[in-house]
Amino acid sequence: MDPLRLIEKYYPAGTEGHLILLRHSVRVAGKAREIAGRLAAGGVDIDFVHEAALLHDIGMLFTAAPEIGCHGHLPYLCHGYKGRELLEREGLPRHALVCDRHIGVGLSAAEIETQGLPLPVRDMLPMTVEERIVTYADLFFSKNPRENDAERSVEKVRQTLARYGAGKVEVFDLWHFQFGG
Repeated sequence: MDPLRLIEKYYPAGTEGHLILLRHSVRVAGKAREIAGRLAAGGVDIDFVHEAALLHDIGMLFTAAPEIGCHGHLPYLCHGYKGRELLEREGLPRHALVCDRHIGVGLSAAEIETQGLPLPVRDMLPMTVEERIVTYADLFFSKNPRENDAERSVEKVRQTLARYGAGKVEVFDLWHFQFGG
C-alpha cells in the first residue's frame, strides 16, 4: 500500500488541498515514526504508524475549510469519520480507525452526544498504541499555512487542549510521559 499514491487519488497533485495535507501529514508521520522507533522493542508496528500518520487526515476533502483547500459541505470536525469511511472503502480498516479516533485526544460517545457534535454517536478514542502515537504526534502540527509548519511546544498543546477540559490535558500528559522522549 502506497499512502502517497492513495492521497493523490483523492487530492490531485499540486492542488492547494494536496499540498497542505501532504505538508502536514509528512510532519506528523516523521514525529510518529520517530516515537514508534523508540518503542519498537515493545512491539509497535513502525510501518503501520508511518502509513496511518500519512493518511490520518485524508477525510478533510469532505469538509468546508477553504483556507486549507477543502471545499466540501461538512464541518471540519467530521474529517475523521469521513476519512474512516473512505479508507474502509479502500480496504484499509485498521488505517480507517486511526482517522476515526484521532480528533484531539479522542472523543467518547457521551461527549459527542452531550455536546451535540455533528458526529456519529460512538466512542472515537484511540485504543492501540499505534493509534495513540499518531494522535499524539498530530497535536503538534497545524494545517494552517500561517503557522508555517512550526512544531507546537508541549505547553502550547496543553493550552489548546485545556479549552476542552482538564481531562483532555491529563490524557495528553500521560501520552507525553509515554511518548515524549
